[in-house]
Amino acid sequence: MTEPQPEFRPDAEIPRFPRLAARLLGRMPLLPLSLTLTAYARRIAKSHPGLFRRLGEHDHAEFVLDPTDLPFVICLAPNGGEPKVRLQRGRGNGTARIAGPLAALLGLVHGAFDGDALFFSRDLVIEGDTAAALALRNAVDDAELDLAEELSQMSGPWKAHIARALAFAQRRTGVHLTRPEEIHLW
Repeated sequence: MTEPQPEFRPDAEIPRFPRLAARLLGRMPLLPLSLTLTAYARRIAKSHPGLFRRLGEHDHAEFVLDPTDLPFVICLAPNGGEPKVRLQRGRGNGTARIAGPLAALLGLVHGAFDGDALFFSRDLVIEGDTAAALALRNAVDDAELDLAEELSQMSGPWKAHIARALAFAQRRTGVHLTRPEEIHLW
């Protein structure tokens, strides 16, 4: 049985990460999370090899993904298909910076939000090499990633429990942690 998806509404407010939880994350050491996210990104690279090939000339660019409601940025270096992820406090430096609430960034990955609409509503800010940012967007769109499914697949015997926990979190928060089965644009 499939879990109900949060409904896409273009006029809906984008959920924000809770401030208290963000403060707690700000106190965590970033290295263990960086290593975990690097392993996760490499797993995704193996299951979606076209993702990084689609970046073309930008496959060695550095992308700064800035979830504006978290106390760190995510620096993604595709490294020609051997991605490395580094969390860093502050703005980070890279070829392109894509900033917005975490829910908007996840919604973009899952195809739940229109990047152009988020950009023109100023919920999403793009700085630096826009061609590199566009290449990343197109690569992610083409890969049709489902980050929750990828995480569940990595969980071995815990797969069903992880899937249920992520579905529960998605229902409770309205944040798209999976690809919507159907997107309603009206």
